[in-house]
Amino acid sequence: MRPPQRSVELTQVSEWQDGSIRSVEDHLAAEEPLEIRVDAKPLTVTMRTPGHDRELAAGFLLTEGIVESPEQIASLQQSEDTVGAKRNLVEVELRDSSFEPEDLQRNFFAASSCGICGKASIEAVRLRGLRSPSAGFNIDPEILCKLPDRLRAEQQIFGRTGGLHAAALFDANGELKVLREDIGRHNAVDKVVGWALLEGMIPLSNSVLLVSGRGGFEIVQKAIAAGIPIVASVSAPSSLAVKLARELGLTLIGFLRERRFVVYSGPSRCITSN
Repeated sequence: MRPPQRSVELTQVSEWQDGSIRSVEDHLAAEEPLEIRVDAKPLTVTMRTPGHDRELAAGFLLTEGIVESPEQIASLQQSEDTVGAKRNLVEVELRDSSFEPEDLQRNFFAASSCGICGKASIEAVRLRGLRSPSAGFNIDPEILCKLPDRLRAEQQIFGRTGGLHAAALFDANGELKVLREDIGRHNAVDKVVGWALLEGMIPLSNSVLLVSGRGGFEIVQKAIAAGIPIVASVSAPSSLAVKLARELGLTLIGFLRERRFVVYSGPSRCITSN
């Protein structure tokens, strides 16, 4: 399977190696702005890697609390230019919506304000009334340890560019459900969640979300919104991500590499006492 069109760009570079210089072609991960409009009103612009843009928009709507089910979305279209190429614009129409873009912009401000950002961010999640993920889902640690290799093997664009994050859903048997790549790790998660939303699979109560890089607050918040019980990353989580995971009962795993991982919250879903 080839990467989505426009996800990779070619450029000419100069390579220095052991005193020798040569001109070669290099692959770059594409980065372009995507505007999302809801009911003809500008909602947000995010820098992303083109590809799976409708999923990105759908996932963003769910993880930011604008919708809870696909039935709330009347239409979700990516506009085209005069020659039929996809534009950097996704237009969404909602059913029976009273949503105003200003509401989300206030949430962005609260989440990014310095000094009180931690308290404000967690309080914003509390006010959304998000529920704790299912306590009945478990995964064997031996299976968990195999997931990073499976993630890397499926990272088509990363293999060509070395410059993208990935997010993937696995079931309890370690079978890959879906993988998406993006220059932003939060966008990769939104693409995965958006795929699940459009497929009618929300909540993702029987899934593990594995992300490349670190497990930040945004990743945990988006996972909880999608009903995902376990989030694992190959690097470290942030302190705020750990606090949110512990408060809402999500299993948060870091440093998942080879045959080692660290559980920061909810260990009962992946390890048992000897």
